[in-house]
Amino acid sequence: MGRNKMLLDVHGEPMVRRAVLVAHDAGCAPIVVVVGKDELEMREALRDLPVTVAVNADFTGPTSGSLHAGLDALDASVDATIVMLADMVRVTTPMVRALIDADAASDAPLGVSRYDDVLAPPLLFRRVLWPELMAWHGEGCGKAVVKAHHQEAVMHDWAASALRDVDTPDDYRELVTS
Repeated sequence: MGRNKMLLDVHGEPMVRRAVLVAHDAGCAPIVVVVGKDELEMREALRDLPVTVAVNADFTGPTSGSLHAGLDALDASVDATIVMLADMVRVTTPMVRALIDADAASDAPLGVSRYDDVLAPPLLFRRVLWPELMAWHGEGCGKAVVKAHHQEAVMHDWAASALRDVDTPDDYRELVTS
């Protein structure tokens, strides 16, 4: 990308800030943003938002390090967390709100977004699953935990187009010209 994609402009906001606004507008609180590269610039992009910044010093390692840092930043009063990826810029406030509302109406330990046959963020994990998340190491936002508990999950079906993220300069160009 040539620079930290989390700081790229998405419709007038840095990508990371846009994701926080989606979560905030959906009613998420507290909000933890895990940063690694360009920590000072990331903090500046989030400067006036109600967030806790957690640092993943091993940001080039597997995504489990960021997930663990985020979970570690939450206090004991938090009974569930929603895991989002800021580069999934087509995730909307109503999508995140749907996970929250379904969690309030269910005893399921997990809320999963499904895009056709792909399970991906945003994901809601109740605290009962956090020990498994903390024991897990690897890529995929806790994919092993999702697979282990998918039969117990509340599934949320979204358009496959919402799964598209920003990983390449072409992805970004398409986003800003659409």
